Amino acid sequence: MKLLVKAPAKINLALDVLHKRPDGFHEVEMIMTTIDLADRVELELLHEDKIHILSHNRYVPDDQRNLAFQAAQLLKDRFHVKQGVKISIEKTIPVAAGLAGGSSDAAATLRGLNKLWNLGLSMDELAELGSEIGSDVSFCVYGGTALAKGRGEIITQIPAPPTCWVILAKPFIGVSTAEVYRRLNIVETVHPNIAGMIEAINAHDYQEVCVNVGNVLEEVTLNLHPEVALIKEQMKRFGADAVLMSGSGPTVFGIVQHDSRMHRIYNGLRGFCDQVFAVRMLGERHSLD
Repeated sequence: MKLLVKAPAKINLALDVLHKRPDGFHEVEMIMTTIDLADRVELELLHEDKIHILSHNRYVPDDQRNLAFQAAQLLKDRFHVKQGVKISIEKTIPVAAGLAGGSSDAAATLRGLNKLWNLGLSMDELAELGSEIGSDVSFCVYGGTALAKGRGEIITQIPAPPTCWVILAKPFIGVSTAEVYRRLNIVETVHPNIAGMIEAINAHDYQEVCVNVGNVLEEVTLNLHPEVALIKEQMKRFGADAVLMSGSGPTVFGIVQHDSRMHRIYNGLRGFCDQVFAVRMLGERHSLD
């Protein structure tokens, strides 16, 4: 028996870091939304009691380092599942890009195996399990648009942002999230207006959404990697209404409402950057069906 599950990427419309917690994680507040850029995760039941990861992307680990593997292992251990599974991951989301590709694959695995293994878990229960795997997994279980607090696992659903295009550009570099957090000066940095972004989304006010985008990690990454700053400048120059780095980077996204401007930005960046995508925002949460 096989099941195909879509695993969409996320972007941070606003990301704030409040303080470092006693457990070593940082307390965050983020507005996240899924976009129509997705991996495809195929789950196939195996008679032998093992987890097998298959991916043709050389940057995707095929062992316990893979978050989808960890998701399957967690369900097997917690609910004493004796069946095995082959998890085939067709990557479209760039790896290590600040777009939660690995987390979304893990969330898709949780949703899919809940069905294949007849576990009968609710979305909230799956999200709680996801928080044990990684900070973004809980949000990716739900999808849609949400305020994420704590270390990212406390999720409050909010409405979808106004419809628009999202153009993403990822340079061929890696960014160390740990290094970015280590260099972040929480006291001296400019913090984004999380409440203002929620207000803008609730009012379905596109202009105010553009005004309130912000990422407290952005300045650190831009200083470490000038090529990310250059992509941001190019997007602005080509006419994006708002431009921001997602997560700890290095992917930069711009948003526009008009098709013609989307094409101009997309075509302008293609000769300038390794990976460029133009997609729509996704407003709806995932379901268990």
